[in-house]
Amino acid sequence: MLSQETIKIIQSTVPVLEQYGKQITTRFYSQLFSNHPELLNIFNHANQREGRQQAALANAVYAAAANIDQLETILPVVKQIGQKHRALGVLPEHYPIVGEHLLAAIKDVLGDAATDEMINAWAEAYGIIADAFIGIEKEMYKEAKEQPGGWEGFRNFIVERKVKESAVITSFYLKPEDGLDIASYRAGQYLTVRVQPDGDTYTHIRHYSLSAEPNKDYYRISVKHEEQGVVSSYLHEDVQEGDIVEVNAPAGDFVLEQNELPAILISGGVGLTPMVSMLHTIIKAQPNKEVTFIHGALNSDVHAFKNEVIEAARKSEHVKSFVAYSSPTEKDRENNNYDKEGFIDLEWLKSIAGTPQADFYFCGPVPFMKKIYSALKEWGVASEHIHFEFFGPAGEIE
Repeated sequence: MLSQETIKIIQSTVPVLEQYGKQITTRFYSQLFSNHPELLNIFNHANQREGRQQAALANAVYAAAANIDQLETILPVVKQIGQKHRALGVLPEHYPIVGEHLLAAIKDVLGDAATDEMINAWAEAYGIIADAFIGIEKEMYKEAKEQPGGWEGFRNFIVERKVKESAVITSFYLKPEDGLDIASYRAGQYLTVRVQPDGDTYTHIRHYSLSAEPNKDYYRISVKHEEQGVVSSYLHEDVQEGDIVEVNAPAGDFVLEQNELPAILISGGVGLTPMVSMLHTIIKAQPNKEVTFIHGALNSDVHAFKNEVIEAARKSEHVKSFVAYSSPTEKDRENNNYDKEGFIDLEWLKSIAGTPQADFYFCGPVPFMKKIYSALKEWGVASEHIHFEFFGPAGEIE
């Protein structure tokens, strides 16, 4: 437990962290990778380059400081980050390294304002927070390994099939090279893939949502080809059927709630991948549950799984499917390929979802997610019924 004096000192740093947090975390990552380049095998280089990881860490440090007297309030965030850490292979021995460089970065950025008293307080607080992460992640590692079909670390999987779903999204059907059982998962969770393209010094790790229903003898991930994406480009351009990729066990806390409430699944672009998994899971496990599947895309050229979703809706009287195209093609207009031209907005959402008394799940680009979140809050949807997943570091959505 932290002393009241330590809590008081940490709380006094909240305004400083709000002002200098991004500078501190940028300095932190610079020093960390300079002294421990081997950690570049774990971290997402694109998130570093674009500043997303620095911003996410700054937000996390700020939240820890603001809630230092009631750390239990940030436990859900610790568990969410812990899922990512377990999937990436973050280990207990990494935490002292991170702590050392975080404190050094605070000193560097704040200069004389970073008193010994402040640094000592933060060192004590970091130790407690790190212990919380280590304890939670220990259980996650144990569960991943000991569950039926589970394993530890990365395991070789064969790309059994590679299926083009749209102009930009391709599915990869993965089966274990050893032929043994694989772990099941909850709809909405992700798989972690590790690759090392030819000529790259470091491995690259990415999380991809599982897009099929659980309890198959394969995993399916569906990957958007990002122009600057090292891993997505490698998967799309270099990996062929029969090739091997390294995979960690399924992880993630964006999962279906087990209740009778209607489920409203809202996606933008490649954000539909976990929603497709959820849709198939509900139909199989809760065939009488009301489901509304709402997807927004540019047009049919980049719209993956359209026929798969239409077929699922056709087979179930409890499933409704709607599509919004922001830039429909002439062919889309001629064939009435969509239900709304433009973006998903609150007025349209109300007209097709019908009630705010439902569980709302959404995923997609950050601007899309901010708009959906704002619309749901405006509609009066309770926070406990709003569920979302970020691709990459969690950002501010409110």
